[in-house]
Amino acid sequence: MMNTLRHFLTIACCSSLLSCAQAPAPAEQSAVTPAAAINNTPTTGRQALQPAAPKPVAATMGAADFSACINHFSSLAKTQGISANTINNSLAKANLNQRVLELDKQQPEFTTTFADYFNRRVTEQRVAQGRSLWVEHRALLERVEQEYGVPAPYLLAFWGLETNYGSFFGNINVVDSLATLACDTRRSEFFTIELMNALRILDEGAIAPAQMVGSWAGAMGHVQFMPSAFLKHAVDYDGDNKRDLWKSKADAMASGANFLRNLGWQPKARWGREVKLPKDFPFLEAGLKNTKSLSEWRQLGVTRADNSPLPADEMQAALLVPAGHQGPAFLVYDNFNVIMRWNRSEFYAIAVGQLADQIAGGGKLLQSPPENAPRLHRDQVIALQTQLNTKGIDAGTPDGIFGPGTRRALSEFQQQQGMIADGFPNREVLKLLGIMVK
Repeated sequence: MMNTLRHFLTIACCSSLLSCAQAPAPAEQSAVTPAAAINNTPTTGRQALQPAAPKPVAATMGAADFSACINHFSSLAKTQGISANTINNSLAKANLNQRVLELDKQQPEFTTTFADYFNRRVTEQRVAQGRSLWVEHRALLERVEQEYGVPAPYLLAFWGLETNYGSFFGNINVVDSLATLACDTRRSEFFTIELMNALRILDEGAIAPAQMVGSWAGAMGHVQFMPSAFLKHAVDYDGDNKRDLWKSKADAMASGANFLRNLGWQPKARWGREVKLPKDFPFLEAGLKNTKSLSEWRQLGVTRADNSPLPADEMQAALLVPAGHQGPAFLVYDNFNVIMRWNRSEFYAIAVGQLADQIAGGGKLLQSPPENAPRLHRDQVIALQTQLNTKGIDAGTPDGIFGPGTRRALSEFQQQQGMIADGFPNREVLKLLGIMVK
């Protein structure tokens, strides 16, 4: 165990790792389900879909509407080769779940600050539990790493963030949730594909219909795979001829590692690192789309968080300042991109990387994120985006989501005003834009 720990820490901390590849990507509200799972829908599912009959709008959907919709999907399932037994024992018994529809339409009222997001997820308890589980499942995790190239601390970090190490998978029947969402017009095509894929999973005997539970959006098991990701990436690793992501930790860990490998995981590389910036750092250089070599970042005065120099290396990296110039800064590499293909959130990817580092024995952030950052209401973000657009700075279509495009536009405005252009919506810049916060 200690040799494995030292090996990971060597990779995580020493410059020798930096001869390996690494860099990043967009979006800030963390998805409820892994976005990478959503983006890996098998083409066979799409090709088999036929133009569907008009679906009822969820707000007016009653029992009769839902029953008609289920009959339509039962016919569709038959054309896709799904067995009559699965259709009769799962899809035909599906129940309309109004709570699922409410959650699907529910947008977060306020944006989440990095401090709030990070501090709720990368906790001492979660780090300690991750280390304990590493000891408990050492043989399994070492075998998975040897086969798939994903170190144990990363798998534990994903496991910890997705289901708190398997303590909560979600408690909604997956066929119920997917059938409900597929019968709603809002995202019917996507959830119809996922519903058909869930039926395929039942057809292969991976789990009984009543035991197939997950999140309101259909994410399942220890690592919260959508059905499409399950079909493409889940593996039977315990040799029982079932791909069981609910009861088999071996299947779950190997499936997560297989998913990451297929997304492009670099086996000998890290996700990123905390760094320290000089006082005169040009913050317009930050952002996921603005990559530079480590040598170039070093020339700009960027150091490791402990003030030691970055290596003079040509490996590409991007710089993130998720809590502005008063918070921590990170250089992120290729594996950060991979994490964001699992879930398209910068906050999530940083949390995975930091949790993995700390499980492996690394320390906490040397620069804590400020906890007094304003929490913006979605209407305030829309107002901010509108104001920036009015001033000729492209913040995109006002949507109430403070993502990379909005952050970049705010940086440009700050630069024009002679402020620190970190793209962070502090009270001073918000006041200049006529947006008052508590």
